[in-house]
Amino acid sequence: MTLTILTKNSSRRGFLGLLAGGAALVGLPASALDTNEARALIQQSLGEVYAVINSGQPPAQMYQQFEAIFARYADVDVIARSALGPAARQISPQQFAAYKQAFQGYIGRKYGARFREFIGSQIEVTGARPVKSFFVVTSVAKLNGRAPMQVEWHVSDKSGRSKYFNIVIEGVNMLASERAEIGAMLAQNKGDVAALTAALQRAG
Repeated sequence: MTLTILTKNSSRRGFLGLLAGGAALVGLPASALDTNEARALIQQSLGEVYAVINSGQPPAQMYQQFEAIFARYADVDVIARSALGPAARQISPQQFAAYKQAFQGYIGRKYGARFREFIGSQIEVTGARPVKSFFVVTSVAKLNGRAPMQVEWHVSDKSGRSKYFNIVIEGVNMLASERAEIGAMLAQNKGDVAALTAALQRAG
C-alpha cells in the first residue's frame, strides 16, 4: 500500500495521530506515574504540539519538529515493531534501526501535513484511570467546524520511562491502523524490509 492521503473524512483521525506524537509523556521513574501525573503530563505535552501548530513556520520546519516530538516522547521502538509485525523478528538490528528511523520520519510527515486544518483547535483532558498495566487518559477533541471526538491516550512505563504507545479515537485503535498500513506497504514491496524502508523515506 502506498502512503495514504488523508481525506476530509480521515483528517480527524490524522490530526489526533499528529497529537499523539507529542502526547507521549516526559520520562519519569516508574514510581512517579499515577493518574494525576498521567493527566497533567498529557496536558503539558499537548501544549508543546499546539505551540508548533500555531507557530506559523513553513511546513518543512513543522514536519521536522513533529518528528522530533515523536522521537523524543513516543515509544517509537514499540510502535515501529508493532507496525512491522512478525518481520521485525526476522531482520538484523541494523535493518530494524534503519526501518525505525524511516518510520519515524514517515509519521512526522504524514500527520504533520494536516497541520493547517487545525490551527485554533482545542483538546480537553477529562480524566485518567489505571487499566491493567497502563493508564488511560480520556479527552475530548474540539476541532473547528467538526463534531467533538472522544479520545483515549494509552500510557505505560514498561520501557523504564512513561510514554504513550497508542491512542483510540472514537473506537478506532491507531496502533492497529498503522500496523495495517505498514503491513500493506510491506506486502507491496514483496516482504522486503529494505524496500519498505526506502518507500517510507520517500513517503509524504
